Amino acid sequence: MVLIMKSSQHEQDRPDIMGIKGKVLLDTAFGMRDSPEEKSGQAMWPIKINRNHMKKTLTILGVTAGIFLGSLGEVAAQKTKVRYADQQMELMNYQHALDMYKEAYAKKPNIETARKTALAQDKIRDYNQAYTWWKTVVGYEEATGEDYVRLLQTGILTGNFEEAQSLAQAKGLTADSLGVSPGSIPPSARKLKLAGMEELNSTESDFSMIEDGAGNKYFVSDRGGSYPTPMPSIRIDGRNKIFSAEKSDFTDRGYFSVYRQDKAGDITRVVSNVPNTMYLSDPSYAASQNLLFYSVTRSITKVKKNRNIMVQPEIYYSKVDPDGNLEGFTAFPYNDSLGYAVMHPYVDEQAKRLYFSSDNQDPAWGGQGGYDLYYSEYDENMVFSTPVNLGPEVNTAGDETHPFRKDNKFYFSSTGHNGLGGMDIFEASYTPTAFSGTRNMGTPINSLADDFGYREDKDRTVYLSSNREGGMGLDDIYMAKEMYKQFLARVLDCNGEIITESYLATFRDKTQGIMVPTARNGKGELTAQLEPESDFGITITKPGYFPLTDESITTKGFAGDTVKREYKLVPIPYQLPVHVDIVYYDLDKFMIRKDAMPALDKLADLMQKYSFLDLLVASHTDSRASDEYNIVLSNNRAKAVTEYLGAKGIDSDRVRLEWFGESQLVNDCGNGKPCAEDNHQLNRRSELVLEAFPDPTKEYDIPQELKDMDFCEPEDIFEKIQEEINDIPTIYFDFDKSMLRSVHKSELERTAIMLKRMPNLMLYIEGHTDQRGDEAYNQKLSERRAQTVKDYLKNRGVEDNRLESQWFGKTKPIHNCDEVTCTPAMHQLNRRTELRVGKSSYGYTGRQKKVDTM
Repeated sequence: MVLIMKSSQHEQDRPDIMGIKGKVLLDTAFGMRDSPEEKSGQAMWPIKINRNHMKKTLTILGVTAGIFLGSLGEVAAQKTKVRYADQQMELMNYQHALDMYKEAYAKKPNIETARKTALAQDKIRDYNQAYTWWKTVVGYEEATGEDYVRLLQTGILTGNFEEAQSLAQAKGLTADSLGVSPGSIPPSARKLKLAGMEELNSTESDFSMIEDGAGNKYFVSDRGGSYPTPMPSIRIDGRNKIFSAEKSDFTDRGYFSVYRQDKAGDITRVVSNVPNTMYLSDPSYAASQNLLFYSVTRSITKVKKNRNIMVQPEIYYSKVDPDGNLEGFTAFPYNDSLGYAVMHPYVDEQAKRLYFSSDNQDPAWGGQGGYDLYYSEYDENMVFSTPVNLGPEVNTAGDETHPFRKDNKFYFSSTGHNGLGGMDIFEASYTPTAFSGTRNMGTPINSLADDFGYREDKDRTVYLSSNREGGMGLDDIYMAKEMYKQFLARVLDCNGEIITESYLATFRDKTQGIMVPTARNGKGELTAQLEPESDFGITITKPGYFPLTDESITTKGFAGDTVKREYKLVPIPYQLPVHVDIVYYDLDKFMIRKDAMPALDKLADLMQKYSFLDLLVASHTDSRASDEYNIVLSNNRAKAVTEYLGAKGIDSDRVRLEWFGESQLVNDCGNGKPCAEDNHQLNRRSELVLEAFPDPTKEYDIPQELKDMDFCEPEDIFEKIQEEINDIPTIYFDFDKSMLRSVHKSELERTAIMLKRMPNLMLYIEGHTDQRGDEAYNQKLSERRAQTVKDYLKNRGVEDNRLESQWFGKTKPIHNCDEVTCTPAMHQLNRRTELRVGKSSYGYTGRQKKVDTM
């Protein structure tokens, strides 16, 4: 810490500090607020409003023996504890004054002593004790509005603002009327976990850590021990040394100095070569030239016999030997120890700039008020240019300190920008010619207390200093490592495009037992922050889509920064037909015939195996009898199917019924038209359509038995079921004929229904002959047979472009009758037309069915 000093010929230097945050002035371990006397009746240091700052100087006071000499009555009066403590406050011996005030209050409580004790607690920045004492002050009837302002302000700094508000309200006062309100900022965009660096921190004040090129750490501390000052028991005169040589009378602790921790963990004090150095602070290392920049406040007792002077901090730099010792020293050319402060150096080796803080109010420097940040460019010979003010985007009427740059970001601390209630750390965008977009870095980097000294390593580990609650000492050094891992997932549709519309992502930390918040970035990707060494599970849901679950996400042993995933969210193919069959009935009957039972038994087996399959039963009649009678008859036929399946263990809720009477004939067998009985038979039917995912209002999980299937191609489900059923028909013909047998018309009826229900299916028709006759004749015959099947299906409403036919004559026999003597049955198997199905929209060439030889 660098402090501005004041001194007398008998006394050592001591600090003077200002502002609600102790780092306002300096690197500081002390944040002082102006006393009521100093504020001349103005509202006292409202949080983020109307900050007044004392001059950061130490005025050299000539303390003469005369103030201690006089009549014995005057001496006796000065011996009272309160009068003596008041003297110590004037001399900035705040800790000693506080001890005396406490003793005086314990002996004779009153509001004046309580108020002075509270102010002394403010001066040494013990905010918890200060809040306790301000509560004592406002407990007196004569407490002023200014006392309540102090109470509210320390309430903010200690997290007791609500209690302080209630105490003020009991007296008819409000925080708004007193001009006090807590700051409010969002959390940091980076998910950081702060931890105190116990290997560096002490019970005293420790702050402003940096590393050199070899991994040695430099930091500032006043760990020189405490030196309580006793109250003189007999007399105070000019022979007394009010200030000690070994301590800061401000805190009764040792002076601030720079300390070095080597890679082995050993800590040693760095000794300044600058003559008369009292305070040594603000280390900044320039690796390219092995230079350490730092701030010092020197002990200057008089200038040309003038003892009433102000001593300001300055910047120097020195070479560093391998053991951390400073070799020689060179002053920054723009120092002026008696004119203004120059401190907080940061060496930007890439830009060849030295950034620093100064309160120089010379218009030529362009100060914005308080302490501003500047830079001075330098060359290889360390020749520095005229300082340049960083401008109003960074500097304010408040105080800006502790500069640092990494890449295109510039970091600093400020009391003038909007923050939480004290000195906060801010970030601005950087270019060599401008600073822009200043923003508060949020919690946990900032707190209700003072936060400063920001640094960031190559691996993005953050170091900062703070006097926040929970530390080991007055100020502590914290490390903020980005312990969280990033999660990035691309949730795609079936076309491989990122889904931009809304969906619900439920992310669980299974190790911690907590939920993990998720977000969508500008690209629509799913993001989250993951705890290290944890296991996670995520479920993504969207109405009309299969839920997607991944339980394999883990950060255990994960060395990277980002866990990446790619998911495909697939729409549920509601009411997808996967199998079609037909059962037929006798005239004017609705009982299930024996020849229909195998088909229904097969469906019952599939429905028991696959819970996602339901059955649609569409029942019909022929045209005989009245329309009303046929509606009832078709309804009864549909019910008969339900009852049959119920006997097989299929719940009626899984069977959806439709009945059409004679309204949907498959042929030209309408009322009054002559028609063969086998054609009427085709109309007396129940079409059985097995549907996957039949309820459009229900959200289905991907069936376990189909978990490896790509549901973006729902026809795959059809093929899966067909593989089990294996009943794509083969149409057989009589010798030298191409006319359909009646028995095969029902097969083609079933095929037609299947094609109409599944518009993405193609039918591939292959015509064959036996091996009798010549090749040319058989080629034509196989063509006619294929065309017969094609024409029948077209007549049943199947589009021509979904029917593809080929003919092979006698070139692909089932049995090669040229090599063996074939029976009539073997010749029959060669006279066939085979049907194959495939997915037209995906260029599928069809799945070859093994020919049924029955």
